[in-house]
Amino acid sequence: MSNTELSLQDKAKQRAGFKAADYISNGMIVGLGTGSTVAFTMARLKERISAERLSIYGVPTSLQTMMRAGALGIPLVGLEQVQTIDITIDGADQIDSELRLIKGRGAAHVRERIIADASKRIIIVADPSKLCADLTGPIPIEIVPFSLPHVLNRLNQMGGTIQVREGVKKDGPVISDNGNIILDYQPITILDPMQLETVINMIPGVVCCGIFAEFTHKTTVIIGEENGPRIIGL
Repeated sequence: MSNTELSLQDKAKQRAGFKAADYISNGMIVGLGTGSTVAFTMARLKERISAERLSIYGVPTSLQTMMRAGALGIPLVGLEQVQTIDITIDGADQIDSELRLIKGRGAAHVRERIIADASKRIIIVADPSKLCADLTGPIPIEIVPFSLPHVLNRLNQMGGTIQVREGVKKDGPVISDNGNIILDYQPITILDPMQLETVINMIPGVVCCGIFAEFTHKTTVIIGEENGPRIIGL
């Protein structure tokens, strides 16, 4: 798709995604997030690999990203082959004023959290619609299928609404790359993201939720705006 065919939102994503690729240098191990904005970063990395002979290895956070990287010719390694990741480039569904995130619309947040934790630095790429003063939800939650009744009961006790995420072009629930079910939980309010993240993640059967409140110290956010990318954070 040519740049003239992109929507205004996609142009914003492209600006952010392309800028993030500038942070990558020769020899780096790069965490590759999941989603439409990171796809622009990966496209730009392909260009740099070809034009500059940039030598990097990517660590994918999802099957979708693994397939995209393969199609683009970005070499990959598994998490078991590296001790640390230099930079991870990923997207977000919501970004608050303190750079806390909600992630998981693409049902990849479990692997994204693991890769984020293993990374020295995180770059979040997004269009302006993802910025908010405070996180509001909904919060994706990946759970072990056996635990569904118990987790629903515990979340109902906390208040708010819960939906089992349904598949598109398939019957039944969305199944993550890890073989688990995804819930979308809309709490009444999110007063303390870190506390709510901890409470949800402590429920037996929850693999992890989509609040990412513990990585702000190593996070840079790049927002694609009409006049160019805006850098927030480190």
